[in-house]
Order: sequence, then C-alpha cells, then structure tokens
Amino acid sequence: MKHTEDPEEQRDPMEASEESEELSEVEEQRHLKPGEKPLSRSKTKQTSLKKKDKKSFICTQCGKSFTTKQNLERHTRVHTGENIKFMCEQCEKRFSSKQYLKIHMIFHRGEKPFTCNQCGKGFRCLAHLQRHIKVHTGEKPHLCNQCGNSFSQSSALNVHMRIHTGEKPFPCHQCGNSFSQLSSLKKHMMTHTGEKPFTCDQCGKTFLRASVLKSHLTVHTKEKPHSCSVCGKSFSLRCNLLVHQKIHTGVREYMCFECEKTFTTGRNLKRHQIIHTGEKPYKCSHCDKRFRDSSHLKTHKMIHTGEKPYKCSHCDKRFRDSSHLKRHERIHSGEKPHM
Repeated sequence: MKHTEDPEEQRDPMEASEESEELSEVEEQRHLKPGEKPLSRSKTKQTSLKKKDKKSFICTQCGKSFTTKQNLERHTRVHTGENIKFMCEQCEKRFSSKQYLKIHMIFHRGEKPFTCNQCGKGFRCLAHLQRHIKVHTGEKPHLCNQCGNSFSQSSALNVHMRIHTGEKPFPCHQCGNSFSQLSSLKKHMMTHTGEKPFTCDQCGKTFLRASVLKSHLTVHTKEKPHSCSVCGKSFSLRCNLLVHQKIHTGVREYMCFECEKTFTTGRNLKRHQIIHTGEKPYKCSHCDKRFRDSSHLKTHKMIHTGEKPYKCSHCDKRFRDSSHLKRHERIHSGEKPHM
C-alpha cells in the first residue's frame, strides 16, 4: 500500500509560527488609528496564538481540523492523491513537493544535522530541536483554558483537550473501544494479537512495555525495597505494595454493577466483567480458539509452537506454564502444602 504525506505536517511548525507572528505584527501596524499605540510583542504573540487556536476548517474524511481553508485544501490531497507526485524510492511514500521529499530522505540516511548545544542530542528536523530546547528552558506557552495546565507543544495541548471534551477519535475495530491517542490504540491492539515485544532474559516472561519489563526484573534480583508499615511484608514493586495495603484498609473501590462484587484494582474488575459479557477478545492466530485473558492465549499458543520456557532447576524437565513448574518442583523439595 502506498502512503501519502500531509504537507501541513511536513512543514516546520516553529518556522510557520514565527512567520504568522511577523505577519500579524505587520497587519496590526498597518491598521493603527492616529494616536494609538502598537501592541507589545508579547500581546501580539498572545493574539496570534488565540487566532491559531481556532481551527474551524474540518476535513470530512478524517476529522482533522485546520486554521485556514488553504491548509484544509492542501490536506485533502492526502485522501484524493491529487498532485502527490514526488515518491520516495525506498518506501514509496509520496509528497506534494520536492522539498518535502528531500526532508523525508534524511530519515532513511539516519542523519541528525540539528544538535542541541545544551546536551548534545541530535535531531533530524529543526522543529524537533526547537521543541526539545523547551525541555531545558522549561517553556510551556500552550495553556489549557479549562484547567490551567500548560504544555510545551500545541499538539500536546490538543491531545490534552480531549480529556475535557471526551473525544476519542481512534476506535479499535476488534472490540469497539476508543482512544484519545493513536499510540494508545497501537498499544491496545497488542492485547488482541497477544504481542508482547519485551522479553525477560531470566524467565522468558514477555511484556507490552519496556518500563514494565524493567520493573519485573527486580523479581529476579530478589530486591524488595517496598515494605508494608502494618505487617512488614516487602514487595519488589511499589504498585504491589499499594494493592496489598488495601487488605489492611479494607478498601475495594472497584465494583461490578452486574453482581456488586468489589475489587481492589480496576484491572481485576475488567477481568471479572468478561464473565458477565461472555466476551473472549483474544483469538489464537493458529486456530479458532478464543480466550478471555491474554495470558491464557499466550500459554495456549505454546501448544502450536512447542515452546516450554519454564525449566526445572533440579532436572531438565520443561513446562509451558510457571504454575506447572512450581507444582513439579515440589517433587524435588518434598513440600506438601495441602496437608
């Protein structure tokens, strides 16, 4: 499938911002009445930002909004394919101008010609460098008029505004759930495919995110820095300590409206609710079998692949499931927990 690129997205947003600010200043100077003082640069910026925040031109194809009719018309070429004549020979992505194609080629060459003079980090695009510099300056010029939160990028403000509007423009076509960000949808899609790209080299357990794998590794180091102040029990992860503490407080704030059963975590509630709906969203790619839980799908897939990641430390026997390994190891230890 050939891709097209939205020209408005390719344009350096910082250059476009500066250009529009300069134009607005010129227009204000031209329309001054006799004896009237010109606006200060900061006020001019505020006026310019207010004008830019109004996006009244909306694409009927994808719902994206634009500040001017011209930008909308330029964007619609993405859907129609009109005048998208400059094609990248490496990935077949298409562009409306030779300049946009030239900028795009930097990605394939791996060049990062724009360097931050504060930390030395390199960037492919000037706009990305200018955006990064705000990390050092702490500048957050984009203010939410609903709650007062401020952001370094207008795109971050636009995403944040969906909290207030409730807008979730990215739907999952498998289960109907919607998301406010495309990145959240992509992560969610892994729950259907069972994909967990980050693997623990100690036990073979896989995870959706690198941050979760990093937290998991403390299980193997036996490090348990988080202790319960009531009973002294220690945990490798702080989140596990917080869940444990609810045993002492009796707090179970997540309730199922079907049967009024309560849970200590939202995750446990969601897992429980599937019992009522009968939903089995996790489908095996090898056969037609479906599962309520992604972990059950993962274990099932090992029947097809023959994988047995859990090895007994006393003998060479291997298992698909960690619980089966634990049960087997009792043969060696002589442990009889149910006596």
